[in-house]
Amino acid sequence: MHKKKVDHHLSELIYPRKNKKHLVLGKKPTEEAVLLQSNDYLAISNHDTIRNAQIDALIKTDKEVVMSAIFLHKDGEKDSFEQQLASFTGYEHCILSQSGWAANIGLIQTIIPANTPVYIDFFAHMSLWEGARTANAAIHSFLHNNVKHLEKMIKKHGPGLILVDSVYSTLGTIAPITEIVAIAKKYGCATVVDESHSLGTHGLNGSGLVAELGLSKDVDFITVSLAKSFAYRAGAILCSDKVGQCFPFVAHPAIFSSALLPHEVEVLTATLDLIKKCDQRRKQLFSQTSKLKNGLEELGFRIQSQSQIIALETGSEARTEVIRDLLEADNIFGSVFCQPATPKNRNLIRFSVNSSLSDDDIGKILLACDKVRRVLNK
Repeated sequence: MHKKKVDHHLSELIYPRKNKKHLVLGKKPTEEAVLLQSNDYLAISNHDTIRNAQIDALIKTDKEVVMSAIFLHKDGEKDSFEQQLASFTGYEHCILSQSGWAANIGLIQTIIPANTPVYIDFFAHMSLWEGARTANAAIHSFLHNNVKHLEKMIKKHGPGLILVDSVYSTLGTIAPITEIVAIAKKYGCATVVDESHSLGTHGLNGSGLVAELGLSKDVDFITVSLAKSFAYRAGAILCSDKVGQCFPFVAHPAIFSSALLPHEVEVLTATLDLIKKCDQRRKQLFSQTSKLKNGLEELGFRIQSQSQIIALETGSEARTEVIRDLLEADNIFGSVFCQPATPKNRNLIRFSVNSSLSDDDIGKILLACDKVRRVLNK
């Protein structure tokens, strides 16, 4: 039975491609390539401050016990990374997790009973969907960023939990968080906003969109992957003290996976300090994003982005393969998004802009995209 399933995957995903690899795998980038695949939006992953913090933390650490977070005693840690991040975003409590994926699954499993109505944006991250499934919720999807459709669903099915991203990782669109919070209050719903792609880039000192909108006291939970602007491998939940007290003893990702090690938390602390000082990088990020977006629109591309994530909607697998190869032939490397990240035949190539992208780089991207447009319009 398993052989049939494996053969099906291979025949669907691997064998049809020209290079006999998955669609997301084209050429290997050269050193001269313009890389638009990383979510390191502030271009800090190789920053000396972070490197030195990691080296120092490893050198001074005598012993690190690898164990589940359920056994950790954190009483009295007044200036911990968790407390700093909670204060930074305007929440009472912060829970560190192994990833943004673990944060979303653990949180949703912890806070809702089975069969609770969950209202989820169609383009919300897969970890939010998986969290709702893990919690045995009654899942109701609403049209992307369509507040009227959300309200209609709540009227029909009753109060529950609303799940959205602040910045959507596929199209780069931004959720109407203010309107969603108003609806949540009106109908007695709780809200979870995944700020993975806005913490560090948006808001005062990078404190995120929820904080920028003054909604930290109105949005019940924020979740975040720290593998984006923080350029690390971790996740976090911003919540109330009560949720923080019970989470380690209820959430399966917290119970059955080892916690982050102390030296890793020290790296995150140094990164948070750096991010707060990155106003110039944030300014540069959005300046370059605007230039690229405007250039693509002038070429005739339909761009829905409202953020540093810019997507070329490429359609079918075959068409996406052609566009990917044309771009990579000109040393432009974006990320291919296909099933299960997007619906079938609604593939896209995502350009993740970062603050180190130069005007020359933007010129190269636009030249390559113009070539794509001319070839496909023949």
